[in-house]
Amino acid sequence: MSGKRWEAMEKNSKIYIAGHCGMVGSAIVRELQRQGYTNLVVRTHDELDLCRQAAVEHFFSSERPEYVFLAAAKVGGIAANQNALADFMYNNMLLEMNVIHCAWKYGCKKLEFLGSSCIYPRMASQPMKESCLLTGELEKTNEAYALAKISGLKYCEYLNRQYGTDYISVMPTNLYGPNDNYHPINSHVMPALIRRFHEAKIAAEPCVTCWGDGSPLREFLYVEDLAELCVLLMNNYSGNETVNAGTGKEITIKELTKLIARVIGYSGEIQWDTSRPNGTPRKLLDVSKAARLGWTYKTELEDGIRLAYADFLKHAI
Repeated sequence: MSGKRWEAMEKNSKIYIAGHCGMVGSAIVRELQRQGYTNLVVRTHDELDLCRQAAVEHFFSSERPEYVFLAAAKVGGIAANQNALADFMYNNMLLEMNVIHCAWKYGCKKLEFLGSSCIYPRMASQPMKESCLLTGELEKTNEAYALAKISGLKYCEYLNRQYGTDYISVMPTNLYGPNDNYHPINSHVMPALIRRFHEAKIAAEPCVTCWGDGSPLREFLYVEDLAELCVLLMNNYSGNETVNAGTGKEITIKELTKLIARVIGYSGEIQWDTSRPNGTPRKLLDVSKAARLGWTYKTELEDGIRLAYADFLKHAI
């Protein structure tokens, strides 16, 4: 545990959401506003490049936020991770260290670091508990990103141990929902499939080819549900160990493609390119810790996909 447990956020507390333009950050902003928090601080990338140490120093020294949600990150799916290993490590480690260090240096009361379930070993026992961190080899296809996220989590822990800060972390499973990235190459599996099946439907393509063999099992969490947990943790949790965020349910990629095709209304054939990587065979989180803290997800997968597709139709095309 950290040396000091801070009080819960006040409705007028100064709260900085790093990465507010992204899917997770924007969901946290909406949840904070829904709960009546009025003093939110945000900066676009053009206004504040978190990879520039001097710029981050200036921001924290002048703004002095009391609470920080660190949701900013360079993210992407298997293709993006494989094609930019160095970029994923460098940019994520740089922005994490800059923000976390300046939060400590300028007296931030509490910081919450957003990570990813890819931090856990590739062959970890399922469902994966928070305690399995660093007990085995990482998945090679996203190792660089995972190492960066582990570093951010550990830096929070080390600040707690050395300086008595109250910095926490949350590790979400695969996320989807409003403001997702639907890039045809660099997106994650859910938005990539939504875009692919939509385009196939519009073009009346007879078949859609997906990566791998469809056997990997994945868990998906609607981002609005994660945002609710993030605010709850900021107000109710202190500790060095991270907290998993997921549904406790999983689906094969093959079944997921069928579900997305049905929601979108695509009736063609689904084929598989087995020359492409599958990624981690299974990645299910143990979410009992979050449940003990009083949280559980609300949005079932099919309902969430319908909401995500509606958002795609509204914003991404």
